[in-house]
Amino acid sequence: MAISDAPVEEVIRCEQLTKQYRNGPLAVDRLDMSIKRGEVFGLLGPNGAGKTTTVGMLTTLVTPTGGKAYVAGIDICCQPALVKRVIGMVSQTNNLDRALTVWENLYYHGRFFGMSAKESREAADRLLVEFRLTERAHYDVSAISGGMAKRLQVARALLHQPSVLFLDEPTAGLDPQSRLALWEILGRLHTAGQTILLTTHYMEEADSMCDRVAIMDHGRFLAVDTPARLKDSVEADTIVTVSATGDLDILAELLKNGVEGAAKSQRYDTTIQLSVKSKTGILPKVVAVAEQGGFHITDLSVTRPSLETVFINLTGKELRD
Repeated sequence: MAISDAPVEEVIRCEQLTKQYRNGPLAVDRLDMSIKRGEVFGLLGPNGAGKTTTVGMLTTLVTPTGGKAYVAGIDICCQPALVKRVIGMVSQTNNLDRALTVWENLYYHGRFFGMSAKESREAADRLLVEFRLTERAHYDVSAISGGMAKRLQVARALLHQPSVLFLDEPTAGLDPQSRLALWEILGRLHTAGQTILLTTHYMEEADSMCDRVAIMDHGRFLAVDTPARLKDSVEADTIVTVSATGDLDILAELLKNGVEGAAKSQRYDTTIQLSVKSKTGILPKVVAVAEQGGFHITDLSVTRPSLETVFINLTGKELRD
């Protein structure tokens, strides 16, 4: 077995991990990453940022073209079969076995991972209760809702008690109620000490679920920290988004210089984002400065700094662009 010298509490380590597709883009660019036991670590970024490719390499589905990575101390390139035995994976797509019932999807997963018939039965029954699927135990998986199917995928991934659970866009396509139900389950897993690597482009998901977040774009980490510290890095406590007629570059400069407490003003496509420090009654001031400059404001909104604000500051574009 190829075991790294990583500390016991370090469950994932990447060193200059790289994926260059043949005749294609550099999907992951010399990535360094360390995830501790019991941590929920989020990869946050737009589609095409390299999140899914990173997870693909760590779960041995994608072969790296450079660098090294270890999962639970196991070299992903030297011992891929062994890595598969210590991880659980929930992909974006529904990959449940449609020839089996809900319960059978769990039971045979355990048998595949070497559990005895008794152990697998007991684990399947326990997880059906924990994930609120008992009433659907003997349903065909094609007869359950998308939210139930996602819960079943998570239950199946946990059945063999993996060292780390990989969740690739777990709530994509779910309705709000199903998303909240899954968040509740993930919160319980976190409390129980399960290590989770989560990819998402939902900033509120990363903010609420993750101990640390890596903001990713073009295959690189732009920032890695707790959600709170990332938001504090904006150095503003109010974000005003402005839509107006006329030259927005000129208006952005007017607002930065004319609005008291403005820390930053930048144009993004058809809007301006104004970052302001600790000021009340900001909207009338924004309107007054704009009108004095001959601009007509068509829309205004006020928010607190978010992870999307951090992403915009780092990249100059919105998270979902």
